[in-house]
Amino acid sequence: MDLTEIKDPSFLRNMSNEELEQFAAQIRQFLIEKLSVTGGHLGANLGVVELTLALHKLFQSPKDKFIFDVGHQSYIHKILTGRAGQFDTLRQYKGLCGFPKVRESEHDVWETGHSSTSLSAAMGMTIARDLKKEDSHIVPIIGDGALTGGMALEALNHIGHEKKDIIVILNDNEMSIANNVGALHNALGRMRSAGKYRRVKDEMEWLMKKIPAVGGRLAQTAERVKDSMKYFMVPGMLFEEFGFTYYGPVDGHDFSALQENLQYAKKTGGPVLVHVITQKGKGYQPAETDMKDRWHGVGPYKIDSGEKIKPVDAPPAWSEVVSSTLQKKAREDERLTVITPAMILGSKLEKFQKEFPERLFDVGIAEQHAATMSAGLATQGMKPFLAIYSTFLQRAYDQLVHDVCRQNLNVMFGIDRAGLVGADGETHQGVFDISFLRSIPNMVVMMPKDENECQHMVHTAVEYDDGPIAVRYPRGNGLGVAMDDTFHSIEIGSWEVLKEGSDAAILTFGTTISLALQASKDLQAKGISVQVINARFIKPLDERMLHELMSVNMPILTIEEAVLKGGFGSSVLEFAEENGYQNQSIHRMGIPDRYIEHGKVDQLLEEIGLTKDQAIQHVQRMLPSKQQRA
Repeated sequence: MDLTEIKDPSFLRNMSNEELEQFAAQIRQFLIEKLSVTGGHLGANLGVVELTLALHKLFQSPKDKFIFDVGHQSYIHKILTGRAGQFDTLRQYKGLCGFPKVRESEHDVWETGHSSTSLSAAMGMTIARDLKKEDSHIVPIIGDGALTGGMALEALNHIGHEKKDIIVILNDNEMSIANNVGALHNALGRMRSAGKYRRVKDEMEWLMKKIPAVGGRLAQTAERVKDSMKYFMVPGMLFEEFGFTYYGPVDGHDFSALQENLQYAKKTGGPVLVHVITQKGKGYQPAETDMKDRWHGVGPYKIDSGEKIKPVDAPPAWSEVVSSTLQKKAREDERLTVITPAMILGSKLEKFQKEFPERLFDVGIAEQHAATMSAGLATQGMKPFLAIYSTFLQRAYDQLVHDVCRQNLNVMFGIDRAGLVGADGETHQGVFDISFLRSIPNMVVMMPKDENECQHMVHTAVEYDDGPIAVRYPRGNGLGVAMDDTFHSIEIGSWEVLKEGSDAAILTFGTTISLALQASKDLQAKGISVQVINARFIKPLDERMLHELMSVNMPILTIEEAVLKGGFGSSVLEFAEENGYQNQSIHRMGIPDRYIEHGKVDQLLEEIGLTKDQAIQHVQRMLPSKQQRA
């Protein structure tokens, strides 16, 4: 079958299980070949081929609504709904999104990218369906990792209470982005090894009926025995207590078992949970045998060997610089602990974990818990470092405000993937943290110009004892600069002049410093002298330097790879207003008031006008007399 000719999934209803197995193999080969060029989420999708085919065979999308939690496992769904021909553009600029996207297809009914949202969304859709008296199935598909998120448990509780007709598919592959942790994960493990739930439950009820209950006391004893034994013998009792009918565990690669249990689920009233066991990376040997799940999200690779295609002699990743600095600091400071919400691999913390296993805590997909746990550690004199992606720190905002900053606790935040991240797109762009951190009292926010300054900032954060402090750092690799052998602290709130100039000043930090330096060099050739300042402390500002600039009314251009609304440039405008510099010329460059989609970072920067040429034009507009002479 030519996958690119598929328009909708209705053809699956006429396929036998043998044909489905052959079709599943074809889809796996298609994914392996396409993703070897574009990269993407390979392991998760290889694991859900049979499950996705079975769902589309037995349900009628888009009338029946599939809601993929996180959404990185929706590639097969995209193929079956007419998008196979776009896979050469997967995660590329203006191409196919790596997550469900409403504008791509009527079959995508919920946009995801962060975990643990599917059950709440499904409950909302279910209530709407019932109020409108419509006839459809609402089917959220959630992984065992996403199920550890507090929001998912809140939704389970509400769904079970309301007794609405909803079918939850628990895709249990024992991993999320890394090995899952926690008591719930362990409980699911016990369910996996317990056999078919319905058979065990029926046999147990039959056995209990055989117990002679003569007299009230003996009858009560038998009932208590039944109630206590069922928790040890019956898998799924956790979900039964939540009010769900539980089916499983089901082999997620066996079409007969999948269809049998999904048919049961369709006929069962009230909330149902189908527990499906899948193998992440199934069908591709390098991914199947990968115990550290390095095939969750991949770049281009060689199909035959599985070898990743990477630049030769690339500088160390920013997150690796942070992690190695933490290791060195931990050897001399026993108070230092590291917390991560399921991001040991992404934040390059494997070596720290190996050396200090008792001082690294992976709390699972639980960002809120991670932030408040860090606060609790800080109250006892520890020095917690929360390594967290910018896009995931958004999920812990109340804890940041209420538990950390309000109490002015010494919690360090390593904000990974700060700025544009590229292929993962709008759900993962780390462009909002400056705005939401800058407004919180007691918070210090800094970002390094290179990896050498980065290690000194991490050292500064560890040594800082006056409240919460954050180090932002981008995705990808550093610049390859020489690294100092010893650490030194950076004065809080201090900026540095990278290039002297007398006509105008560019204030910037992090990834946009090179842009500013290039613009200054080109302007110099036009007779315009521009000072470039590394505004490495986003909060607090270097007020001494700002007074020096504004007292002589030097035009200022701020540049940031973050949203303009409430961002660094806004803080400079606020400073000018608060200090009476009413005639100060200030222009801002940054990310406009819209979500930035997927593509290579350079392409995205060009699209939004965050470029050297735009910086040059801004400076020239601030200096009309100089522009005329140039």
